[in-house]
Amino acid sequence: MIRSLLSPLVHLFYPHCCELCGTDLSRTDELLCMTCQDTLPATNFHLYTNNPVSGIFSGRLPVTQATAAYYYSQASGLQRLIHRFKYRQRKDIALWLGKQMGHMLQESAWAATVDAIVPVPLNPRKEKERGYNQAAVLAAGIASVLNRPVLPQALVRSQYTSSQTRKNRISRWENVQTVFSADSCVNGRHVLLIDDVITTGATTEACGHSLLEAGAGVSICCLAYAYR
Repeated sequence: MIRSLLSPLVHLFYPHCCELCGTDLSRTDELLCMTCQDTLPATNFHLYTNNPVSGIFSGRLPVTQATAAYYYSQASGLQRLIHRFKYRQRKDIALWLGKQMGHMLQESAWAATVDAIVPVPLNPRKEKERGYNQAAVLAAGIASVLNRPVLPQALVRSQYTSSQTRKNRISRWENVQTVFSADSCVNGRHVLLIDDVITTGATTEACGHSLLEAGAGVSICCLAYAYR
């Protein structure tokens, strides 16, 4: 009763607003209002074995399943959310989006076979500059829903690489093909590899090969698919 009486007063001085449209959120909404949540461009790829993300790795990387939660589109608010958690220290946004990914994965039978969650690592220098690894925060959100352990040290990025943003597919692959190594802790486990945005899949593919060489079975889940 006390909480219900105090809540409106606290809300007055510490407004809880939608991250995208700025409207006042209800007590049950965490980051976005329901209208803005509904505008996020969900792919539903997790429900289909053959989808555009799994097609990226066909003939390149033997995966159990590959998916992305949303389409990466400049016309949607997702781009703004990604920019804020990558460049404005908004870990809370990445954690919330990770939870949404986890709820989507719960709808898939294959997700029940996942033993552990592995984020794509950042080079330590870049992680220090940013303050955290956004893929690890997404992984933490997913893990809180799926109740699976996160293995942040399962993959190590041993070299600092230049940005992939303006590179073509071949250049992206050459930029990352030798920079990852996997720990033996993944041996015999079905791991879910997590990254933020997938375009050509070069970074994810390099990580996947390292995990396979260490004895893991690999599935992939990215936050967003940047289709071309």
